Amino acid sequence: MKVGLFTALLARLSLDEVIQKIKPLGIHTVELGTGNYPGDPHLKLEWLHQASKLKEFKQKLEDEGITISGLSCHGNPLHPNKKLAQLHAATSKKTILLAEKLGVKTVVDFSGCPGDSENSKYPNWSPTAWPPDFQEILKWQWEKKVIPYWIKHAKFAEDHGVRVAIEMHPGFVVYNPETMLRLREAAGPAVGCNFDPSHMFWQGIDPCTAVRKLGDAVFYVHAKDTRMYDVNIKVNGVVDAKPYSDEKNRSWIFRTVGYGHDADFWCDFISTLQMVGYDDVLSIEHEDSLMSVEEGLSKAAAFLNQIVIKERLKEMWWA
Repeated sequence: MKVGLFTALLARLSLDEVIQKIKPLGIHTVELGTGNYPGDPHLKLEWLHQASKLKEFKQKLEDEGITISGLSCHGNPLHPNKKLAQLHAATSKKTILLAEKLGVKTVVDFSGCPGDSENSKYPNWSPTAWPPDFQEILKWQWEKKVIPYWIKHAKFAEDHGVRVAIEMHPGFVVYNPETMLRLREAAGPAVGCNFDPSHMFWQGIDPCTAVRKLGDAVFYVHAKDTRMYDVNIKVNGVVDAKPYSDEKNRSWIFRTVGYGHDADFWCDFISTLQMVGYDDVLSIEHEDSLMSVEEGLSKAAAFLNQIVIKERLKEMWWA
């Protein structure tokens, strides 16, 4: 297991500055955004057709001992706004082609969410069973939009030697292990998950139990935490649409690893990942509104590196 970084949080820095910042933290692998929702200026899709630029980029990373753990293009290729859907789908395809050229095996994305009909203007996420309208919406979404798109997109990825790691995220059709496995069954083995425990915690899902259920469908892992606030949950529950900046009144907020759940959880989480055959990157994603990027990154890296080293020593001892 190794600690990495999703560089979107350092988008304001140049690539050289990013490298200078992460190496002292013990981070030697990066996840790079290519477009759609995350903005990241370090890797550009137009370099697909600029061989010299791509070669220069790869060489810079290699010279610094930095590898690429994955490319990210979190988007909504199923958006009812057809122009936006086409843009996001095109970005995802280009990202797969770029991953192929860079020798990167994993692209991180969202599953997307359609509207409730061909005439919709906005996505419609309907995770409730009643009134019966919602069941009809879900049936239409999966049969007419979700499965047809992902069968084709998974085949495209597989043809180019790339796999797509879907981040299970409420607001999109894939948001938990059940919906993840449903999509994988329909689209095939080129589709798996990017496991971000922060999105599991607030849904009441136990991340370690979920990892066991997903097994080899775990393609990638984001390292991000969530702090639950019972004082608000007991009044309003966990479904919370207030802005993330309203920390005091929210039922939960995203936190730097270690500030939502302690080292015991993260040790167990990493061990469980290894049990199901995942022994790759823990890609730090910073969305902690109570910490600066610098503080959150340094604390997350120190916390995770300590646990990874401890787990490594255990393996050596048992061997």
